[in-house]
Amino acid sequence: MSAPPVYRRILLKLSGEALMGEADYGIDPKVIGRLAEEIIEVRRDGVEIGVVIGGGNIFRGEGLAAAGMDRVTGDHMGMLATVINALAMADAIEKRGGYARVMSAIPIHDVAEDFIRRRAIRHIEKGRIALFAAGTGNPFFTTDSAAALRAIEIGADILFKATKVDGVYSADPAKHANAERFETLTYDQVIERKLAVMDTAAIALCRDHHMPLRIYDMTVPGNLGRIVRGEPIGTLVRDP
Repeated sequence: MSAPPVYRRILLKLSGEALMGEADYGIDPKVIGRLAEEIIEVRRDGVEIGVVIGGGNIFRGEGLAAAGMDRVTGDHMGMLATVINALAMADAIEKRGGYARVMSAIPIHDVAEDFIRRRAIRHIEKGRIALFAAGTGNPFFTTDSAAALRAIEIGADILFKATKVDGVYSADPAKHANAERFETLTYDQVIERKLAVMDTAAIALCRDHHMPLRIYDMTVPGNLGRIVRGEPIGTLVRDP
């Protein structure tokens, strides 16, 4: 028999790139299906879940701006890409027997509810998986910042960031064989060492509201459930 969950409520941050699998663009149905199954399994264990998904598999505002597009326009396109991803995840969850609600920071009533904090908490308390789309609704803020913000707003116990690496390293492990992987870090260590965890605004928001953050490898099947049950997988960022 598996151990019981150690968290009551979590916020899961998925990168848009993670949904691509081995493809160069878009959504891999097998990847999003497996992630949906893991989310449903954790929900059935009694954990309340909110999810923020990035849009980098479709559009990334910062990248579009670097190519010459107006930054605000690019960021709005990136926000809409996250709505596409959230709708895809909601579909995958519901096809597997779960219940999901997409809530958007940008009004888009035909496909998603507006994000209203009390309504979001109500959905989560009723056992629905709340998918928070369109970032914060503002340009110049990443979906990392949106994840930190939503985690604090819904009263999550912890913020999980699902990536393609097994934690935080002192340098890029693909380029530096001697890169050190950290078991734990403080928020200030992440900022001072300029470690590629989340953007500085998101880390500062977590620090100021004492929101612990765990970075883990989502490509390993079952990792989400193991972490929820207390296994020290990946890197934990927390107060000193």
